[in-house]
Amino acid sequence: MSGQKNAINLSLAVAVILLAAKTFASVITGSSSIYSDAAESVVHVFAVLFAFWALRFSHKPADKDHHYGHDKISFISAGFEGAMISSAAALILYEAGKQFVHGVELDHLNVGLWITGAAASVNLMLGLTLIRIGRSSGSPLILANGKHVLTDVWTSGAVICALVLIQITEWLWWDPIFAVIAAFNILRVGIGLIKDSFSGLLDEADPVLENSAREMLNKLTADRGLSYHNFRHRHSGRSHWIEFHLVFPNGMTVETAHHQATEIEAAVAKLGEPDCRVITHLEPQSSEERIEHWERP
Repeated sequence: MSGQKNAINLSLAVAVILLAAKTFASVITGSSSIYSDAAESVVHVFAVLFAFWALRFSHKPADKDHHYGHDKISFISAGFEGAMISSAAALILYEAGKQFVHGVELDHLNVGLWITGAAASVNLMLGLTLIRIGRSSGSPLILANGKHVLTDVWTSGAVICALVLIQITEWLWWDPIFAVIAAFNILRVGIGLIKDSFSGLLDEADPVLENSAREMLNKLTADRGLSYHNFRHRHSGRSHWIEFHLVFPNGMTVETAHHQATEIEAAVAKLGEPDCRVITHLEPQSSEERIEHWERP
């Protein structure tokens, strides 16, 4: 957890500093595209605060009321972040629309350009770091935060393009145009995070992990003269859960069957590192039941 906690702390600190810088740039320039960048930073601060709480909550151990732990809060956090991003996109579209109606007035563009460029560079490094940590730790919470930060980079990139074009062409309407472009990109990422959140909460299968696990199980069981069925798996936000039934020859002792099952479980668990729980059910061939009652239509 320490690596994830440090990542969230860093994300929060950077978000607060860049929010102050972007707000200053937005005020002195009057740019709606810079305003869009600042608005997303406001959202990012609130999203990271929620993620900070969710990260601590997700690592609470299982208890009598939550037998599988609390780590599914990570998917809720990712969905919350997606909803916040989408709200920011709507606010940016509103501000850009006001400019289209009332006209565009800009000032101190060089200052805004330098601040935005510096913010984009910092966020690029932070976003890539968060995504790497999120993928290595299997944390949808950290991964969602990293995607949000990279969305901020795209927004800053759109701002930079707008300001450069304005300085070259002296056509002020580039500002709201690029604000709209940035808003739709932010909305795309926000909807994607919400979709990923629902997928996690509904235990959507991971085809890559499933194919790898089935290939390994096919080999492990074939080498031992066994078979398996009723394979299923899910990701709870921090842990992978894999379960299946193992079928052993009639007459094999429970001790021997348990020993082989333990070996198979340990091998399969490596596929879901760093935290994977493998559960097996042992059956003799004479009592093999391939379809459980809860699977029947």
